[in-house]
Amino acid sequence: MDKDRIKGAVDDVAGRAKRQVGEWTGDTNTQVEGAAQQVKGKAEKAWGNIKDAARDATDKAGRDREVNDADRTAADGAPKSRP
Repeated sequence: MDKDRIKGAVDDVAGRAKRQVGEWTGDTNTQVEGAAQQVKGKAEKAWGNIKDAARDATDKAGRDREVNDADRTAADGAPKSRP
């Protein structure tokens, strides 16, 4: 899990709480700050998700390449049967 996803989740929750407190107290400035922090948190989570997906795709490509190389090596080293 990427650190941006964690930081984004924290910012999202903190922003939601701040926005709610602003609604309860009637403080529009706090509401706006909370909403902005929520947006920031959602953006950080999305960026973390993209980084995780890219890392997973790279890891999968590397594993697939290793499997294909192993298959080719086994096929090349195996005795060939003659008809």
